[in-house]
Amino acid sequence: MKALSKLLGQIRYECIAGTVDAQVSAVVYDSRKVTEGCLFLCIAGANADGHDFAADVVEKGARVLVVEKEVALPEAMLPPQKEVTVIKVADTRYAMAFLAAEWFGNPAREMKTIGITGTKGKTTTTYMVKSILEHAGHKVGLIGTIEVIIGDKRIHAVNTTPESYLLQEYLRQMADAGCDAVVMEVSSQGLKLHRTQGFIFDFGIFTNLEPDHIGPNEHADFEEYLNCKGLLFRQCRTGIVNRDDVHWKQVTEGHTCELETYGFAKDADLRAEDLDLVKKPGELGVAFHVKGRMDFSVEVPTPGRFSVYNALTAIAICRHFGVEPEAIRKALLEAKVKGRIEMVKVSDAFTLLIDYAHNAMSLESLLGTLREYEPNRLVCLFGCGGNRSKLRRYEMGEVSGKLADFTIITSDNPRFEEPWDIIGDIKIGIGRTEGKYVEICDRKEAIAYAIDHGEPGDIIVLAGKGHEDYQEIKGVKYPMDERNLIRDILKERGWK
Repeated sequence: MKALSKLLGQIRYECIAGTVDAQVSAVVYDSRKVTEGCLFLCIAGANADGHDFAADVVEKGARVLVVEKEVALPEAMLPPQKEVTVIKVADTRYAMAFLAAEWFGNPAREMKTIGITGTKGKTTTTYMVKSILEHAGHKVGLIGTIEVIIGDKRIHAVNTTPESYLLQEYLRQMADAGCDAVVMEVSSQGLKLHRTQGFIFDFGIFTNLEPDHIGPNEHADFEEYLNCKGLLFRQCRTGIVNRDDVHWKQVTEGHTCELETYGFAKDADLRAEDLDLVKKPGELGVAFHVKGRMDFSVEVPTPGRFSVYNALTAIAICRHFGVEPEAIRKALLEAKVKGRIEMVKVSDAFTLLIDYAHNAMSLESLLGTLREYEPNRLVCLFGCGGNRSKLRRYEMGEVSGKLADFTIITSDNPRFEEPWDIIGDIKIGIGRTEGKYVEICDRKEAIAYAIDHGEPGDIIVLAGKGHEDYQEIKGVKYPMDERNLIRDILKERGWK
């Protein structure tokens, strides 16, 4: 049990019924999880409004309601007939973050907290930071798009940035497990919905910004998207930003933190120089020199300019932890992220990699980067998700048709659509180009075709699935990991 008055310590509120001297047995925001004596937060969501369940949760045993608008409670449920306290706040989502932080004992204060926001690069950078800091002897928790990592425990992620209550619960588990640092992806939606409130980040990082996540239930326009990203720099002590991104000044406008920069720009505080593309049998990478606030050379076993940015971001963060260059070098060579330009060794003759690129913007960036390595052929295998915008299919088809030498159109997550219908839409986009292609609906067969027809010097990209280990068909998620498919294909062919 915890005193309500203590839980409300950092929140502006009005007690409109009952008393703040009440004792709270649990903090709940899902009406299905109400327990006797709990505090229930009435959250207005996209599909349901917790305020509509106020009477129901009191009947189930909730003794404190936190609301942002009036709720209809029968007189019999109000004091003095029943010991129910109603607390009114300006925004229940905002309040939930502070209530949750207090409920779990403010765990963020026990660790160094690192929040990374931006359109691209968040996932890869979090893993790089974790790898570098752990090489230097730190114990690091991770919260991101793919998973949550607490010691040896890995939890599948539902949202890039969890709801504030769940986030605080994870932070408490990390602190209790002995973590002295946590690195997390901070999405624009997470910032918009106050999921990261309740504490101050030690470090807030901005990678880059491009139009994305704009539409129903996301952001109304690019300006809102940009402004939400900028909220991080009013909630951190030190801001570390990509000076090369044209939006960096807008994103940091109104910041309350110390700012430092990184990038290729000559006036960046930490910068990359002498970029060199590294090409080995079946592998691609990049090497560069770090200058400015540090001075050493480094190699990253993933391709392209964006790999330099990811590594440089991680270095800019880990510099504050006093990590030596040698530890950084070793960690970057070992850091791998499932489904993010992940190379799978199949042959010394050609390179095969898996990437999450699932829209035109990310696919264009990926294929453009791989073009710089001057492959014999650039082969792109991809499909598109069902029950999603057809525009994405046209655009991805057009991008692959223009930038790849050969495209293998296959199935992704068809959901409740027919796979061949989705392939037909992709063909409309490719039809706007002179790109060559083949249609193979079964994804395993498509991958087998790519491997069987690989030529010396080829770069083959399996795009779209990335870290996903399933295929969703007619509402059912069937196990399907591209790494396993590749392994099975090689075994069937007797390859070692």
